[in-house]
Amino acid sequence: MVTIGVFDGVHRGHAQLIHAATRAAKRHGIPAVLMTFDPHPAEVVRPGTHPPQLTTLTRRAELAEELGIDVFCVMPFTPELASRSPKDFAHDILVETLHAADVVVGDNFTFGKKAAGNVAKLAELGKMFGFEVQAISLFGEHAVTFSSTYIRSCVGAGDVELAAEALGRSHRVEGVVVRGDGRGRELGFPTANVAPPMYAAIPADGVYAAWFTVLGAGPVVGQVVPGERYQAAVSVGTNPTFSGRTRTVEAFVLDTSADLYGQHVAVDFVGRIRGMVSYPDINDLITAIGDDVEKTRGILAADPNAAATDR
Repeated sequence: MVTIGVFDGVHRGHAQLIHAATRAAKRHGIPAVLMTFDPHPAEVVRPGTHPPQLTTLTRRAELAEELGIDVFCVMPFTPELASRSPKDFAHDILVETLHAADVVVGDNFTFGKKAAGNVAKLAELGKMFGFEVQAISLFGEHAVTFSSTYIRSCVGAGDVELAAEALGRSHRVEGVVVRGDGRGRELGFPTANVAPPMYAAIPADGVYAAWFTVLGAGPVVGQVVPGERYQAAVSVGTNPTFSGRTRTVEAFVLDTSADLYGQHVAVDFVGRIRGMVSYPDINDLITAIGDDVEKTRGILAADPNAAATDR
């Protein structure tokens, strides 16, 4: 049983595909296999057009496992693979490599050289090679199609609430904490400067309420325990008050004191507080940050995904 796609975000539409795949796998008594691609096909077919990435490959695998996938298969997307005809793709990949009995795809699925294959072509090839095809519609509430493209547009506009509706959870940005200019500490609000991976989908400039987590099972870092979530006010932008030019993701983790440099962390964006503003006076900026912190507490207290153990 195979479901195919990039699955960036593993959003609610993807969950529909995965549920169909896992149900079919149970009926047949076979493993449920998710096949994804790396790098993103767009970057191979049209270099320089890699879209903002909603989830890292590792995060995709974690989410797929949570949804019941048995095997997470990463297919290197190469120019050679991109040049295969739909028939060769079906025979070489689905039949010879994965031994697919059933294939589940979205109803907009395309494959093969120049995306010449569609669902009808896949069904035709299934009859030829002996596998069944299920095409799943990815429509959600209000006739909105759950798609990675839609979610990227929400994130890019700073509407992390709409993004969360389609994802089924808050949008996450992961990265390593690196040294910044130390200005937050000077203002009384020390921040963790998060350096995300290349292509990460970063929300629009502004201030956000978010959950902050140190990933992995490393040692206790000050008052921050790896694996536990903490409230954070997060600034995304270039620090216009100080004429900054480099776009950064800076998290002020509330009610903690910790050395986070070098830690791999996750920032789950829950709500947007305001846009980025340049303040003429430092005291005005400090007052604004204090207000952001209080609004962060309120937004996160109302988050339906908040748990009693969250800080």
